[in-house]
Amino acid sequence: MSTKKEIKQSEVLKRVFSELKGYRMQIVLSLLCAVLTVIFTLLIPVLTGKAIDCMLGQGAIQWNELLMVLEKMIVVIVGTFFFQWVMNRINNYITYDITKNMRQKAFNKMLVMPIKNIDAHSHGDYMSRIATDADVFSDGLLMGFTQLFTGVLTIIGTIFFMVRVSLPIALVVIVLTPVSLLVAKFVAGRTYTMFQLQAKHRGEQTAYADEMIENQAIVSAFSYNETAKKEFDVLNERLADSSFQATFYSSLTNPSTRFVNSLIYSGVGVAGALLAIAGGITVGGLTSFLGYASQYAKPFNEISGVVTELQNAIACAARIFEIIDAPEVEESDAQHLDEVKGRIVFEDVAFSYDPAKPLIEHLNLSVEPGQRIAIVGPTGSGKTTLINLLMRFYETTQGSITVDGVDIRCIPRANLRENFGMVLQETWLKEGTIRENLMFANPNATEEQMIQAAKISHAHEFIKRLPKGYDTYIKGDDGNLSQGEKQLLCIARLMLALPPMLILDEATSSIDTRTEMKIQEAFQKMMEGRTTFVVAHRLSTIREADVILYMQDGKVLEQGNHKELLQKNGYYAKLYRSQFICDK
Repeated sequence: MSTKKEIKQSEVLKRVFSELKGYRMQIVLSLLCAVLTVIFTLLIPVLTGKAIDCMLGQGAIQWNELLMVLEKMIVVIVGTFFFQWVMNRINNYITYDITKNMRQKAFNKMLVMPIKNIDAHSHGDYMSRIATDADVFSDGLLMGFTQLFTGVLTIIGTIFFMVRVSLPIALVVIVLTPVSLLVAKFVAGRTYTMFQLQAKHRGEQTAYADEMIENQAIVSAFSYNETAKKEFDVLNERLADSSFQATFYSSLTNPSTRFVNSLIYSGVGVAGALLAIAGGITVGGLTSFLGYASQYAKPFNEISGVVTELQNAIACAARIFEIIDAPEVEESDAQHLDEVKGRIVFEDVAFSYDPAKPLIEHLNLSVEPGQRIAIVGPTGSGKTTLINLLMRFYETTQGSITVDGVDIRCIPRANLRENFGMVLQETWLKEGTIRENLMFANPNATEEQMIQAAKISHAHEFIKRLPKGYDTYIKGDDGNLSQGEKQLLCIARLMLALPPMLILDEATSSIDTRTEMKIQEAFQKMMEGRTTFVVAHRLSTIREADVILYMQDGKVLEQGNHKELLQKNGYYAKLYRSQFICDK
């Protein structure tokens, strides 16, 4: 997505209008209310002029006609309030419903994006687009609906009424109007790029803040606080500068149009006064005309402000559309896995994150049903990459991986992954109760099954000590749970599902040695009859594996069981003995 060409402003506008197609009825009603609001608003200057003309002089007031005019003014004011209230209700519904739908589309797309796209982009920037940019878009769109409709209609309506009052003075206003429009267009045309840059810098700052806050403990442990402050200051200064530029240039629109409109108003006042002296217009008529001239200028000022906000909104909408337009993973429904046995074959598999830097090359591996495969090796050797390929988080660049003779590229991802159970070194718990987190893996499990899984994983004891037991509400980063307790919950979640194939990636890395020994016993029972891949650094935990793969630089350098590899006295034997000496 980051390499995707930026969407042009005209294309964004087309997309926004296409989003509006589903709200035709609401838009028609909003326009109708806007028309009625403008008509009622424009009647007030006419009625004001008539009221003034009813006052002929001191002691010479036509009370009956004046009272009738005042009654009409009350009706008009109440009608204006009512139709404006209805219009605002409709506009709010349209705006926030569109924003809700765009957020939903963006979030849904992120769930089906290739993992490589998510990994290659800042997570904080994604958050900024879905949250902040969507809010800015809704604010601009709401201003467009609320002020743009009424502004345009007010301009048209005031021209009509001014022509009826005095054609010569109306022509003065109409001739000078294009000057205001040209000024607004000149300034607004230069703000879109600046707002794009502002949105980009805002996303970068959000990403950095999210990264530092999420890893505050590590930041503090390495005394990185001051450096983080300086780096944030740079990003903050960059955002402040781009915000200043965007806001400064966009803010020129309103005062520029106000200046031009003030000149127009002054011209109307002078021309009207001369015409009134000549008897060409009454004092009440001139008052009405000046009221229309003021109302005629006001929409231009409002529209200039709306244009500024719309520039910002369009720039933010473009960033949301970039997510919505991002490619989805290519899915296949060619064949479903049913009654999986667990025979897995890697045949001449090659893969690299960067085409210029090969990682895995010519990998061949055959795993029989129920076998336990342990993968060891130094950091960066390709252990986790092997798991990523197996789960189709990434696709092989060469060769094939089959499950029970079926190429995994022909299997729907959801169907493939539901046959695997995973416990990773990095724990993940969703915000909710302990019960909800355990049932996440198997919603149809019974209470007894859930508790049994928790007992087997040795999580039951600490869960019962929590304030509400299994109904204790936790957040994903809940500080009340230790990392080991979180990992026990993840293990319990896996044991509740028990799919036919398992992946344990440093599954007990955060658990104390005594508890780990007990869990290993549970794992032994759980792995019986299930094809299992175990990624481990503690070699003492994989002695019973059927096959141990020693990987380095993406290649399997040694393969065999624990006893065979020790007898070879190769890479694995050296690594095992070094750990044994360290353990001693």
